Amino acid sequence: MAKKLRVGILGYGRMGRGFVAAMQENPLWDVAAIYDICPPTQQLARRQVPHATIYDSPDAIFADASIDAVGLFTLADARPEQIRRALATHKHVLAEKPLGADVETEWQLVRDIEASDRFVAVNLFNRNAWYHKDIQQFIARGEIGDLAVIRICHMTPGHMPLEGHDPEGPPFHDCGMHYVDVARWYAQSEYETWHAQGLRMWGYKDPWWVQAHGTFANGVVFDITQGFIYGHLAKEQPHNCYVDAIGTKGVARMRHDFTKATIELHGVHETMHKTAPFNDKKLDVMVDVFAKSILAGKNLGFPQARDSVVASEVSWAILNDAVANVPPVRGTPEEMDQILEHRRRMINGFGLPVKRDPLVESPA
Repeated sequence: MAKKLRVGILGYGRMGRGFVAAMQENPLWDVAAIYDICPPTQQLARRQVPHATIYDSPDAIFADASIDAVGLFTLADARPEQIRRALATHKHVLAEKPLGADVETEWQLVRDIEASDRFVAVNLFNRNAWYHKDIQQFIARGEIGDLAVIRICHMTPGHMPLEGHDPEGPPFHDCGMHYVDVARWYAQSEYETWHAQGLRMWGYKDPWWVQAHGTFANGVVFDITQGFIYGHLAKEQPHNCYVDAIGTKGVARMRHDFTKATIELHGVHETMHKTAPFNDKKLDVMVDVFAKSILAGKNLGFPQARDSVVASEVSWAILNDAVANVPPVRGTPEEMDQILEHRRRMINGFGLPVKRDPLVESPA
């Protein structure tokens, strides 16, 4: 049997718990220690991971030479110091995105990471998705000709203002950077131009919906639409999530509803339809490829820090362009209060009712 990698977890909030659950199902990981500042969350960790040592400070995790890797699932403003401590104590890192609360700090982290011999993986979960891999293989076979247009939409009744993601930024950065990364991944080129329009829903100060279009250096054009504004109080809450890859000869597209994903591939030689489980954040794929990469001593396909920081930088720039273009206001603060009250009975971020754990959640 392959060696088990001992991991210390920093932050046992929603994403921390998700990663730990995936690691518990994977034979390559041993969750050895968990740090969280919230006493009820510490109690939850003791109950769910009884063999792990639970800490109220991360110091002991960094000091433990037997720990091979750390999982950083705190907020963005805490990650830079934690990444530097991990590198200094010779630990591999699995981190949520963005790596920091500002782009200058993130680029300095990239330089530190790339000068290190440690692996640092960032949770750009779309890069682990079966549907994107199938579509890109279809494109690589020449079935749609040259990729010309990449269109991405991600609109859901997602998290609201005041729900605790301030260091990550408004939705087009916190969530939209995933789709900025997807478009760049498909285009295999760097962003060159963009223009953005935003909308300040419910009178809130930041745009909660942004649409951007522009070009890559190689001539591929894109449009990206992202907003957590899609039917918060609808009787049956909807989603509008898709990718269209339009080529000079054919089209490849994907739709999902957070339960199933469907790809429809219309090529010059093949027409393919496939539906399979969406698999949410694909954390099982991430923890498996990261563990195998550490054991193999080479990156076997995990998303890297540089890709995350490019996506962070461009999404901030697009968001700033939307703000500069004076986003109009629709809705009222009273409507926002009504939605926030409704969402207090929901926890999964997609507008789906789920029973809460009786323990108070940490903000991590």
